[in-house]
Amino acid sequence: MTDHENTRSARAQTIDDLSEDALGVGSTDLRTIRDLLLRPRQVLEAWMTQGATGAGRYARPLRLYLALNGVLMLIQFLNGGSANLLRGLPPEILLPAIEASGKTRDAFIADADGWMSLIMVPLLATFYVVAATPLLRWWDPETLGWRRGFRAACAYLNAWTVPLLPIAWFLYGAGPLAALASLAMAVLGLVAFLRMGRGRWYRSPLVGGVKAVILTAVIAVIGLLGSILVAAIGLYAGTVS
Repeated sequence: MTDHENTRSARAQTIDDLSEDALGVGSTDLRTIRDLLLRPRQVLEAWMTQGATGAGRYARPLRLYLALNGVLMLIQFLNGGSANLLRGLPPEILLPAIEASGKTRDAFIADADGWMSLIMVPLLATFYVVAATPLLRWWDPETLGWRRGFRAACAYLNAWTVPLLPIAWFLYGAGPLAALASLAMAVLGLVAFLRMGRGRWYRSPLVGGVKAVILTAVIAVIGLLGSILVAAIGLYAGTVS
């Protein structure tokens, strides 16, 4: 390697280090995100056969999943938190909690929203991993332990979350755009499974489509249950805080 190449390599490493220190995102993360969009099946194979870093080529799936959920938490915060979820609760549920708290409606929602915004994304993200892991272990032709099954679940959820980020703002809103964004989220989940899992989680397109629908439906149900739990925590926190 020439001195010029050494200088370029050192400069690139310095920029990468600064980026990772400042933003928590380095060249490995960006490469992983790029390949999840362009060639998700190859990323999965690397994670499954060459270890959690794909022989040093990719970011660890759990680390990337946590980073992506950090971005979702920021988007949720900038979009007003979880107040829309609270305002959408039936009056017979919301009003007694407000009365029991002795606060105004706005003060109660502000307190409840603070707790809900803090726990919603991490709690739902955990529920999604727990829901996906046993199914992906079952469908894999290899005998995966729980550790590799967990890695596979994080891989799939990363492949789902990366293309979801551009529309995530609308997911935390209300009205027709939020409904369309939720529909797009489900479609992206189906597409992520079919693009990433061919040859490992399914062989024929028909079986792949059925499995994709099953996994997406399971995650949707788990997400609904998680949202109910988040709302219950928010109501309790708004009442006692």
